[in-house]
Amino acid sequence: MSISTQLQASARSAYRQLYRAASSTFHGDEPVLTAFRLKMRQDAMGDQSIIDPILYQEREQLARQIAEVLRKNIVQGIKVTGDTGADTSTWRLQFRDETEFGSNDSIKTFADDSLSSRSARKRETNNTLPIQNNSPVPTYYSALKKAHKQRRVPVLREEDLEESFVRGGGQSINKTENNVQLLHKPTGIRVSCQETRSLALNRRRARKWLLEKLDQLENPGLSKNDLERAKQRERERRRRKKAKKRSLLSKVGEEPA
Repeated sequence: MSISTQLQASARSAYRQLYRAASSTFHGDEPVLTAFRLKMRQDAMGDQSIIDPILYQEREQLARQIAEVLRKNIVQGIKVTGDTGADTSTWRLQFRDETEFGSNDSIKTFADDSLSSRSARKRETNNTLPIQNNSPVPTYYSALKKAHKQRRVPVLREEDLEESFVRGGGQSINKTENNVQLLHKPTGIRVSCQETRSLALNRRRARKWLLEKLDQLENPGLSKNDLERAKQRERERRRRKKAKKRSLLSKVGEEPA
């Protein structure tokens, strides 16, 4: 399989959106902006080795989602008055035109943390989140493959899902609600699938994509997608090694006796 030129163009558009969103969000904070752009560049270079169109499209959708979060939900604060660590400090928040405002009055009046339903939901979510493995990811492919087999595979439970169907876009597919949207309530991960005209097939693919995202969350560096990328890098390494060996042998054969 190969990545189509249309999908590559869409990925470049998503990269530009993320770049502009970061420039707007982290304007005036050069260290954070530089670090974010470096991370974007590293991820983009790593995505060039992806040959699976589905995985490639997932990475594109992730970039668009991050760009939207940066534009609407991330603001920076500048300390105006008050000493470090003091409760009387005043901060000026840098809101933008795209910043998404809610109607929650609790941000205007102080409330006890134990009585805050928002805090309770956050504690409940943290309790249900999988415990991530903080051990270092193996460098060599053989060790990575062994660690991948020993990882804890996440389980997708239907009671943790919130599923909705919306009318798709396109030509004939916009006549039916075949766009499947899944929300994993414990983690807040959301996926959308409109790959085919079949609702049943889109539902299966959406669950597959969601399970892959949970695997990446619970097993950073050890998920199935990570193993596929490592396998591709290992193939490239072996190919370069064989080519170098053939080059050396040919040079030895050309030397005069």
